[in-house]
Amino acid sequence: MAVPKRKTSQAKTSSRKAANMKKMATGLSTCPKCHEPKLPHRVCPNCGYYDGKDVVNAE
Repeated sequence: MAVPKRKTSQAKTSSRKAANMKKMATGLSTCPKCHEPKLPHRVCPNCGYYDGKDVVNAE
């Protein structure tokens, strides 16, 4: 089994992890009713509409 000869430095570890921190949250769509960002196939948390129907009474 392979074993590392040296301890991985903090700079090397941080630079490897930094690539994942740059990623943005993808998959957001806009609500056709209020034009706020929401997750697809879910009720809009802002207005409470889903598929053109008032599903949840939002305040």
